[in-house]
Amino acid sequence: MTTICDQHTITLTLPDGSQRHFDQPVSVATLAADIGAGLARQAVAGKVDDRLVDTSDLIDHDATVQIITPKDGAGLDIIRHSCAHLIGHAVKQLFPSAKMVIGPVIEDGFYYDIAYERPFTPEDLEAIEQRMRELIASDYDVIKQVLPRDEVIRIFEDRDEEYKLRLVDDMPDEQQMGMYFHQEYVDMCRGPHVPNTRFLKHFKLTKLSGAYWRGDSSKEQLQRIYGTAWADKKQLKAYLQRIKEAEKRDHRKLGRELDLFHFHEDAPGAVFWHPQGWTLFQELIAYMRRRQLDAGYVEVNSPDLMDRQLWEISGHWQNYRDHMFTSDTEDGRSLALKPMSCPGSVLLYRHGLKSYRDLPIRMAEFGKVHRYEPSGTLHGLLRVRHFTQDDAHIYCTPEQMDSECCEIVSLVLDIYRQFGFEEVSIKLSTRPDNRMGDDATWDLLEGALIRSLDELGLEYQLNPGEGAFYGPKLEFVLRDAIGRDWQCGTLQVDMNLPERFGIDYIDEDGERKRPVMLHRALFGSLERFTGILIEHHMGKLPAWLTPVQAVVLSITEDHAAYTKDVAQLLRGAGLRAEFDVRNEKIGYKIREQTLRRVPFLLVAGGRERDTGCIAIRNRDGEDLGVLPLEEALTLLTREVRAPDYATRETGLQQLRSRLNVNAPESHAK
Repeated sequence: MTTICDQHTITLTLPDGSQRHFDQPVSVATLAADIGAGLARQAVAGKVDDRLVDTSDLIDHDATVQIITPKDGAGLDIIRHSCAHLIGHAVKQLFPSAKMVIGPVIEDGFYYDIAYERPFTPEDLEAIEQRMRELIASDYDVIKQVLPRDEVIRIFEDRDEEYKLRLVDDMPDEQQMGMYFHQEYVDMCRGPHVPNTRFLKHFKLTKLSGAYWRGDSSKEQLQRIYGTAWADKKQLKAYLQRIKEAEKRDHRKLGRELDLFHFHEDAPGAVFWHPQGWTLFQELIAYMRRRQLDAGYVEVNSPDLMDRQLWEISGHWQNYRDHMFTSDTEDGRSLALKPMSCPGSVLLYRHGLKSYRDLPIRMAEFGKVHRYEPSGTLHGLLRVRHFTQDDAHIYCTPEQMDSECCEIVSLVLDIYRQFGFEEVSIKLSTRPDNRMGDDATWDLLEGALIRSLDELGLEYQLNPGEGAFYGPKLEFVLRDAIGRDWQCGTLQVDMNLPERFGIDYIDEDGERKRPVMLHRALFGSLERFTGILIEHHMGKLPAWLTPVQAVVLSITEDHAAYTKDVAQLLRGAGLRAEFDVRNEKIGYKIREQTLRRVPFLLVAGGRERDTGCIAIRNRDGEDLGVLPLEEALTLLTREVRAPDYATRETGLQQLRSRLNVNAPESHAK
């Protein structure tokens, strides 16, 4: 550290604006103790001029300083990272020949990749966790040393840690490296880490999985130990309960139980939709198609396979080619399966001359896209290689840009509400380092998104540098029934692709101008959104979405004909209805159909047949009574109606009122 003159006073400014003065360099731990003994016990790290440091690090200059505790998000990440190192300590004690690789923090937890001669077992996982608890109980200090590169190499050579040596080789410019000593165990890290293991008590190892060195399936197989850690016992307990609840809601499990879909090793990352799952999928498309039609969109379709040069122009080849499936033809052309629909949409826009009077053009597509995802990341419907996007591209003038952004944001939030997602957060991702276009263009595009959010009075989180390479974006994050967050929809504002593809419109002065291009997806991936919906509703989807909305059950074989006729009546009224006339007890049939999550169960017996009625109950066991068929039909058609129909009817009524037009007789009934 740089020395300072004895006469110089170091002034440290705290978050509340108060200041502390020292006549020599002071550690974060000493500063915390100077503020208070309670804070000193809770200090896991410090933030000095917005840079996280260890409690042992010295502050030798005037600075703004925050003491980081487990209650802070950064503090929780530090606890999790230190737990990953603790895995290494425990594993090396139990399995001395194991070689440690990397142990990063992930959402809600951490993992450590390890090379070992045999797969770890669940019993091994229990033993590792127990040893970690014993090490925590010893209450030892974690010691940081910054060592010369040669010394780091010597330490890892002596310990035969070949993967750590590879990591050192990957950092040729680093001449000093942080080393953290957990008693006899040592690991390399930028840090910071907790000063003592007492901060690591509230953890749990959760699972084992395979992994590859560098995430490359052509390289050696490793083993990954996952865990979670929290600031206190209450948070850990709540998380484990959430995980338990998530297991019950797992869409893969429910997909099997409800006979919706399956996957097969011969088509990795692609869905085999069963009839009922395909019905659900098509209902999602039909819903979105209606909403887009009402919002002034036209629907198009572009080819799945297009020439590589198209992706070079768009910039996707330079930025996304590792995720693209390509094929060379016998005539020397290189073709790529589209990973997104943007270039195809541009070619559709470019077909024919456009005037300012034509804009905005809202062009929607349910595009099949293909992206190479590593096999280890595939996860049911939530991460696939072949999926459908509810993609749309809006071409507008710069003057129309703000209002179009407002319309899209309003539409997406209303759609999410109709699917039962009331909590939606918005993230604004701004210009990345690797980007197209100049700063003036990015200022304009980012400003449009900010103005639209301000106009609608919506709060948002700023994600600096996380925008797409061609434009800033909004990300819409849904919170589900058990508190998990899912990023789904996006809105991107782009003037760079129109420039690269040379598309234009004729303005009112007869001049050629570049349109603004808005990229918009609301569901995102329909497959992923389906998986999220299944888990959010735990398989009990809204009645309008459920593949089978009603089943008519006969009490005995004598009532089979009536049962079938009632089911046919329901189907004629537009319901997705089935009948069950098997020679089984009615209680058994009801239980079985309830497990299928069928919203309405209609029971037909002798009394119902003789009086032209039907007994109705819902899947929650509520008895809705015995109703005449006409009343039952009215009730059920109302209950299974999609939520957007009510919105459409309200709009039509308002329009009729303005135009002084009476409703048609069929609607009046």
